[in-house]
Amino acid sequence: MTREQFFRTLAPIAIRVRREGSPLFVSVRLAQSLLETGGVIPSWNNVCGIKVGSGKPNAHWRGKTVNRNTWEVRDGRSVVEAADFRAYDSVYDCYKDQDLLLQLPRYAPVRAADTPERQARALQASGYATDPHYADKLIDILNAHDLRRYDREADGAPASGTVPEADGPEGDRIMHGTPVVIELNGDRIADGFVIAGVTWGPARLIGEALGAIVGWKTGEVLINGEPYPTKLVDGSGFVPVRRLAESLGARVAWDGAARKVSIWR
Repeated sequence: MTREQFFRTLAPIAIRVRREGSPLFVSVRLAQSLLETGGVIPSWNNVCGIKVGSGKPNAHWRGKTVNRNTWEVRDGRSVVEAADFRAYDSVYDCYKDQDLLLQLPRYAPVRAADTPERQARALQASGYATDPHYADKLIDILNAHDLRRYDREADGAPASGTVPEADGPEGDRIMHGTPVVIELNGDRIADGFVIAGVTWGPARLIGEALGAIVGWKTGEVLINGEPYPTKLVDGSGFVPVRRLAESLGARVAWDGAARKVSIWR
């Protein structure tokens, strides 16, 4: 998984949590996830480096743990030591549990920060990590990868349900669809639309999350070199979700009541 694939996989989850009231900027959360994991989402879904500590199980952390070596700074020296980390059922649960942690009084400056840079500094000053360069590393990551674009997305208006379409033979310009949520293995990864009974979703975001090579040629999305029916939405190529997922060996389920498509791999 490339760095961009890593961010594209986690960004929809971080944006959802931000819109639900999280105090963390999406850019800071994504930078922290990369710093804590090295760009590999662990099977136990702890992308925030949250240790067991003295906390009690809750709706998002059900008490499961893993023991792993970790790098810390003690008395100015770098050391490797074993520690117990929380294990989660999903990345969403990890982010929500982190938000509970950030309600502690010591993290008040984190909650009050009004820019990503100030929030990164506040995380270090509040003792989130022992690395004395923690804030600088977070800021370097969010600058290098332009992670503020996800802050802008989180703060923007929700999708309206009007989907611009690529020019076709008949000169079609606008299609109207019903917004739906697209999930992968239980985590929300994208928003899509149902148009004439077909769910369309962002090809690059979904395809790369499923391990495909996504390209573009003459107005069509290419998935592993194969052209797909394509609609343009704000400059991004959308393709039929079921066809995309099933061609890559995934299972797809539709929940009409929840307006949700679930992909399982």
